[in-house]
Amino acid sequence: MKLPAELESFVVHFGEMGSRWGFNRTVGQMLAVIVFTEEPLNADQIAQMLSISRGNVSMGLKELQSWQLIRVHHRPGDRKDYFKPSGSIWELALQVLAERRKREVEPTLSLLRSQLMNDDPESDLFVSQKIKEIHDLLELFNTWFDDIHRMSPDNLITLLKLGSGVGRVLDIKDKISFKK
Repeated sequence: MKLPAELESFVVHFGEMGSRWGFNRTVGQMLAVIVFTEEPLNADQIAQMLSISRGNVSMGLKELQSWQLIRVHHRPGDRKDYFKPSGSIWELALQVLAERRKREVEPTLSLLRSQLMNDDPESDLFVSQKIKEIHDLLELFNTWFDDIHRMSPDNLITLLKLGSGVGRVLDIKDKISFKK
């Protein structure tokens, strides 16, 4: 099985983006192949499409499963595991955000909480204020993310469209001077 030419740029791009999302280039490319292929793929097919070793594919599939971005699909009469995305594009995006929060934001919040609880009265007031500001911002983000994560894709799209409209309204408001 060969990678279709029209997918090559997406696969390369997903590989580049994978390192920004929190996993390596090959895992990003594997995710692209799975997302952009209509039928579930087995490890041999993925290895062949990307010209990478079967062992590399095996490790990458475990990584994608740990992120809950893919799931196993079985075919009757076939003992091989096949893989497909674990949800829609919206669900995959929310899952990447959830994993990033778990791996990056939550450890930082834990450190900040610990620092705030053990705040020495003689510590630098400026530093203490900045720690509290960062803590409060991340807590606000977490609350917002919990609300976003519970929304249906349709409601999320509506919210995002509303948000862009609000930004334009605020830009216009800033340009208009009101006289009393």
